[in-house]
Amino acid sequence: MATNLFITSTETRSGKSAICLGIMELLLRNVERVGFFRPLINMGPDDQKRDNDIELISSYYGLDIPYRDMYAYTMPEADRLISLGKQDELYNTIFQKYEAIRNTHDFVLCEGTDFKGSTSAFEFDVNAEIANNLACPVLLVANAHKKSVDETLLSIEISLESFFDKGCNVAAIVVNRLAPHAQGEIITRLKENALISRQPIYTLPNERSLGNPTMGEISEILGAEVLYGKDQLRRHVYSFTVAAMQLHNLLERIDHGTLIITPGDRSDVIVGCIAAASSLSMPNIAGIMLTGGLQPEGTVRKLIEGVTHSIPIVSVKENTFPAAIIVNNIHSVISPTDHRKITRALQLFEKNIDDEELGKRIIETKTTLLTPKMFEYRLLEKAKAYKQHIVLPEGEDTRILGAAEILLLRDVADITLLGNSEKIRKTISDVGLQLNGVRIIEPTESKLFSEYVQAYYDLRKHKGLTMDIAQDSMSDVNFFGTMMVHRGDADGMVSGAIHTTGDTIRPAFQIIKTKPGVSVVSSVFFMCLADRVLIYGDCAVNPDPTPRELAEIALTSARTAEAFGIEPRVAMLSYSTGESGKGADVEKVREATKLTKEMSQKMFPGLMLEGPIQYDAAVDRNVAGIKMPESQVAGRATVFIFPDLNTGNNTYKAVQRTAGAVAIGPALQGLNRPVNDLSRGCTIRDIVNTVAITAIQAQAEKGLL
Repeated sequence: MATNLFITSTETRSGKSAICLGIMELLLRNVERVGFFRPLINMGPDDQKRDNDIELISSYYGLDIPYRDMYAYTMPEADRLISLGKQDELYNTIFQKYEAIRNTHDFVLCEGTDFKGSTSAFEFDVNAEIANNLACPVLLVANAHKKSVDETLLSIEISLESFFDKGCNVAAIVVNRLAPHAQGEIITRLKENALISRQPIYTLPNERSLGNPTMGEISEILGAEVLYGKDQLRRHVYSFTVAAMQLHNLLERIDHGTLIITPGDRSDVIVGCIAAASSLSMPNIAGIMLTGGLQPEGTVRKLIEGVTHSIPIVSVKENTFPAAIIVNNIHSVISPTDHRKITRALQLFEKNIDDEELGKRIIETKTTLLTPKMFEYRLLEKAKAYKQHIVLPEGEDTRILGAAEILLLRDVADITLLGNSEKIRKTISDVGLQLNGVRIIEPTESKLFSEYVQAYYDLRKHKGLTMDIAQDSMSDVNFFGTMMVHRGDADGMVSGAIHTTGDTIRPAFQIIKTKPGVSVVSSVFFMCLADRVLIYGDCAVNPDPTPRELAEIALTSARTAEAFGIEPRVAMLSYSTGESGKGADVEKVREATKLTKEMSQKMFPGLMLEGPIQYDAAVDRNVAGIKMPESQVAGRATVFIFPDLNTGNNTYKAVQRTAGAVAIGPALQGLNRPVNDLSRGCTIRDIVNTVAITAIQAQAEKGLL
């Protein structure tokens, strides 16, 4: 079942707030707890009013979420963060706010921006990026108001192409504010369009009462003084005219719902309009706006007060033409207190949209997309959930210290640093870091040193280890850190920023050793592409694994994927797909696939697995449709198992360098306790991510996930 939906539009004034009402109504018939979230709102920092759509949905459906928790930033705030290059801060806060609602609700309805702030292209990109990173299917609302059929189709095509380019999953399209006479033609044209017709399409006719403001809305925006007709402010304004002509010409230009804008000293216009409003043969005007701060006096005021059914007459300080410009730019909203509009919006939705079909589509459209930003955010959140103790043997390196600061400030893990205590503290002071709560151990000075030497000697004496060699080995920070993990004094270890891979993992092989039933330690990289996170294994440890070892690597990698929130769909890679290829290399993968299927019956029931399969058939749905159309994995693989180290290492580096992917890892698998290796060229961000991965592995070992 899906747990979220992102409603966005092709442009401003699309009527998506009415669509939000309809979708909320639909969801609440099928889902017990529905939350509402707007990542960005268009209010400025000085606006005192609250966001209308949040207030509308929250008050009408009685949501118990505090207002400030239902959005992350205003658009000006977001613009500022992006201009300063602080996109990570922007998205981290959005994720945090969204996750807080998601954790207490069964479904979260998200609404995009209103296209009132920056350029439309900028807001569109931001909406698509947020929908992607929240793994939300998208419901696209297209605005057909005052557009030709061709213009409407073009705006939908452009929006869809952009969404698809960004990897978004479009659940449905609603064409809103459609002229009734164009409905038949546009439905036909939509179905004929190859791109658009792939998605379910719904249409809603334009409802003037929803798209046009009331006299009350106009009065509030202009700060008008209501002189007469306070009980008539719900009248809708469908057009306006400036009374700068003689009365007989003005009367010819009055339609139903017209607002008359005139200077307050034009007694002839005021009297004529009141007469017109009282006449059964004239259109029913919406009201009169008197400009320039001028108001009727004497007999004109008596005349107005004597009319039984008064029309709204309001007075504004602005002069006539500035007031007309403001009125022209007013976009009607569905106010939380306007129950007539709310009811009409829901009636319109239910009458024109097959809510049972759309509801099924929304609830069943679950996206498995996991973007790099969301993956990194969830890494830290998962690590924080059950905080673990991680030892970092390279405590004298400034990158390690910078990462330790982030980890401690964000409460991701408890940290122990190994190294020369005096040197570490001096570096912390010189760089100006905040490492409150960090534990620093100098191995040879530690009260644990003798105990660890004896433990290491006992483990390896059958291999000819002497006590002197045990003492020398335990003086090494990597051996000491590994023994901390082995003895339970730390939950995991991360090293490799200044040490080789061998220096990092050799102590683990000797001290921690492999899990029962696991004959091989392997590794995976988390490959963070633009629109997804994939797992590559083994790209760092085993030069030429046997078929059984490949099977173990596949099952262990699938477990790793599952632990990190990635649905495992395993591709056993080869230069051949299916039964087409021959040769020792492909036979090795074929045998490994067979063994994996057999072993998964007990170790991982229901595992989706395919092999031998080529990389293009595993990752590209179009190629998969030709080579393996019936496969559950082809075109949708998330876990890629390479036949040997040469293939895996070269592939991950090629993807990293040419596709701009972020490679997190390698994360080691198969050890009794987690130890992970860093690249010597690692960044602070790499270290933070690897510590989080190690902490999550430790949680999994303890059965906390």
